[in-house]
Amino acid sequence: MNLYELLEKGFPRDKSSCAIETHDGLYYSWDDLEKATSKMANLLAGLKLPQGSRVAVQVEKSPEALFLYLATLKAGLVYLPLNTAYQAAEIEYFLGNAEPAVVVCSPKNQSWVSDVAKKCGTKHVYTLGDDRSGTLLEKAGKLSDRFKTVKKSDDDLAAILYTSGTTGRSKGAMLTHKNLGSNAKVLQKFWGWKKGDVLLHALPIFHVHGLFVASHGALLNGSKMIWLPRLDTKELIKHMPRSTVMMGVPTFYVRLLLDKEFTKKTVRNMRLFISGSAPLLTETFNLFKERTGHTILERYGMSETVMLVSNPYGGARVGGSVGLPLPQTQVRVIKDDGKLCGVNEIGNVEVKGPNVFKGYWRMPEKTKEEFTKDGWFKTGDVGRWGGETSAGKVPNNYLCIVGRSKDLIISGGYNVYPKEIESFIDDMPGVDESAVIGVPHPDFGEAVVAVVVAKPGAKLNPESMIAELKGKIANFKVPKRLIVVPELPRNTMGKVQKNILRQTYA
Repeated sequence: MNLYELLEKGFPRDKSSCAIETHDGLYYSWDDLEKATSKMANLLAGLKLPQGSRVAVQVEKSPEALFLYLATLKAGLVYLPLNTAYQAAEIEYFLGNAEPAVVVCSPKNQSWVSDVAKKCGTKHVYTLGDDRSGTLLEKAGKLSDRFKTVKKSDDDLAAILYTSGTTGRSKGAMLTHKNLGSNAKVLQKFWGWKKGDVLLHALPIFHVHGLFVASHGALLNGSKMIWLPRLDTKELIKHMPRSTVMMGVPTFYVRLLLDKEFTKKTVRNMRLFISGSAPLLTETFNLFKERTGHTILERYGMSETVMLVSNPYGGARVGGSVGLPLPQTQVRVIKDDGKLCGVNEIGNVEVKGPNVFKGYWRMPEKTKEEFTKDGWFKTGDVGRWGGETSAGKVPNNYLCIVGRSKDLIISGGYNVYPKEIESFIDDMPGVDESAVIGVPHPDFGEAVVAVVVAKPGAKLNPESMIAELKGKIANFKVPKRLIVVPELPRNTMGKVQKNILRQTYA
């Protein structure tokens, strides 16, 4: 069925009850949610778009932005969320590759987004502000608040999420109604969602974690969401006593622990804290338990699979481990020779299940390359079953992620592709070559660091280079440090040894 129909089954009977409460005191009932979604669906349907048309969205977080996502599903179209930090060159690539029929952007970006959209052949551009401004709401507000959900099959596309690889440009992971619906149902049961749960939602909604895992969970359970526009420790502490569930990246938990106002009293009504999108340091895991009495539930997922492994709600939650394969999901760890790894043997993590994506948008060869002949998706992560972590012994059926087989950096929960940043740095005057690496960071999980070699006779200014990069690429991709060196370490084949750089600058 259409994913919207599945989520709708969880909406409460009392439509006057609160669906979303914002940080600044606005209340949206379930009736408001349904009517706004229908109005926006009517706007999209009125454009008479071909089946499978994409709706690309780069707007700040707001309840209306969530309604736009739901309206896209309801109208039977394909949702394409884009990180709000992306700049013009990045947006041009996504719009050129996905060829969306509709683009929705923030009012402040309308001039340059319209130019890029026109260049890429997109006819319909609307604006949506986080203050309920913009042409989208102006036009949708005049339309009917009733709309019959468009029928879709399980295999039809619901969303495309662009994910950074380590070779070539970003790839569009095609997620179907079944991929997202099956995962939402599994997580509702596995994480013990209950009647009366209230979700404290401070994650962005252009990302799997905030849009699919968090929002789907609350919608399917008919649970109220307390909606924060971004991570703000004071706001989290303020609203936590009225919440029961929170999902965050490790940075959330690091920042909370730094605040003296965060106490056992703050979490008195909380049922569950979930962490993902980046590795959670064992030190953070232990300190949080000591401070609050709550054990953070760490899980593991990716754009191509949504969630695939999780520590259990009812069983042991182990620091340094991402837990058990979710119901209906199969996970295996494979050696380079294709044989299964035993306990405590490190190998490549592969996955199979109804949550695994359909393939990469318009990249049949890349899709074929990323799946084994027997249909398992190669995650690109390296892991092991069981073994030991700094938290102690890990059960033999629990998965530990020990690294990535490629050079992907995950900073603050966002994927950073080193080659892309290197290409910008290498184009700068006086630069001979560069290598971008991720190093451990207590707040972001990993920090982006650039190691740069100057051309003979050239003098480089790291501060001005970083400032220049801030105008070209999303802020989370900009190196925290730029280090100038005489040469990069290489092996006998001439390949830069990033492992040595990571050790040197850790």
